[in-house]
Amino acid sequence: MSQSKKNRRDFVKKSIFGAVGGVVLAGSNLKAETLPFAKPAELKLAFAGYTFVHFKLKEAIEMIQKVDVNYLCIKDFHLPMDSTDAEIAAFHKRLADANIKGYAVGPIYSKTQEAIDKAFDYAKRVGVDMIVGIPRIEDLSYLDSKVKEYNIRFAIHNHGPEDKLYPNATVIMSHIKDLDDRIGMCFDIGHNMRDGHDPVADIKKYKNRIFDLHLKNVSAAKAEGKTIELGRGVIDIPAVVKMLAKTNYTGHLAMEYEKDMKDPMAGIAESVGYYRGVVDALG
Repeated sequence: MSQSKKNRRDFVKKSIFGAVGGVVLAGSNLKAETLPFAKPAELKLAFAGYTFVHFKLKEAIEMIQKVDVNYLCIKDFHLPMDSTDAEIAAFHKRLADANIKGYAVGPIYSKTQEAIDKAFDYAKRVGVDMIVGIPRIEDLSYLDSKVKEYNIRFAIHNHGPEDKLYPNATVIMSHIKDLDDRIGMCFDIGHNMRDGHDPVADIKKYKNRIFDLHLKNVSAAKAEGKTIELGRGVIDIPAVVKMLAKTNYTGHLAMEYEKDMKDPMAGIAESVGYYRGVVDALG
């Protein structure tokens, strides 16, 4: 990391954590507890591509760089599923030039088996080992055959009480528990909370099948809850981080910021600064 980037990161962490995080953390029972890993960086902070749905790739990269995050789950509005090999290579170069790695693709909605085929072909050509997606329940046995064929993991995304297929982690697990262990979940802690389920308890319970995590906070533990800045909601983010560490989580924490989506930079910076302040305070 360049000195200018380090200075910017330190400024974001200190100023935002001091203004927001310190107040919130005071009520989170942090004490002097130490996380069971050597370096905070071992928890890989990322962005869910949907955060930047209103922005072209160039603008998304610039925002990601401003908060010194190095991982992105790729959405198809930035890299279409019918992209050529040359376009995929150019996309990866643009990310690499910004010190960003695309680690997965999705979420991808798959309403037919043919759509599942296309998702796996896309992931293989993009060169990632995980798809975040939403398949039909009746296609789960077909999905099981595809993860075996491609050796690409599939993480089913929960979308809260409005989602008739996968509202929470418990429902996902009930459908996949007997399937290939390369089928797991992209655990959205915000939607899980809006559906009345405790994200900390579910991280502990389903740790072996959580491949990816959408990091966010919500204004209320009910369907009407809205995504807000990471340190301002009803989810105990320090407890989430502690449980991820205790369960030796090795996936990404993909921040999905859905407030002020056409002008998200202030909320993104506050949320990233809060998260880093939490990690610093814990470990």
